Order: sequence, then C-alpha cells, then structure tokens
Amino acid sequence: MSKGNGKLRVRARRQFTKEFKQQAVQMMLDGHSAKSVSKNLGLGNTNLLYRWKAEIVSDGGPAAEALDSQVRELRLQLQQVERERDILKKALSIFSRLE
Repeated sequence: MSKGNGKLRVRARRQFTKEFKQQAVQMMLDGHSAKSVSKNLGLGNTNLLYRWKAEIVSDGGPAAEALDSQVRELRLQLQQVERERDILKKALSIFSRLE
C-alpha cells in the first residue's frame, strides 16, 4: 500500500508464470547468485527465488533432475580428490622415511 494525494492505493501483487519461475531457478542452478538473479529479474528480494526453488524441487521435473545430476557429479569429484589426497599422504609418508 502507498499513499498519494491523501488517497490510499493498494498495490497489486505481481503474478509470475510457472515458466518464468523455472527459468529464474535454472539461472541459480547454472551458477548465478540468488542476489544477481533477483536484481536482473526485478524481484524484491531473494526469498522469493528460494521459495520457488523449493517448490520446483519438491515437484520433481527438470530442476530436481538437474540438482540430482549436480550432486552425483560433485560426489564423483569428491571421491577422486579423496583418492588423490590419500595417494599424496602415502607418498609423503614414504619419502619421510627415506630421509
């Protein structure tokens, strides 16, 4: 609500299509920060984006699949890094004994 000329005006709530919401959430999944997406799309704050993300993920579909795919990829990367770390630890241990 806002005042102007002594009269009270009610501000209409913006309505967003499902496609708009999905595209906004996809931008976040693609690596853009919620703050930058919110600013670029003219949204008031990031809370709306996070609520949309939660709704879309709970519904399943492409966004949920994208998140699942990212999680699988990150788990594989983590396993690789852990193996490399373990190899380096063993090598350090061997070289320490040689001195």
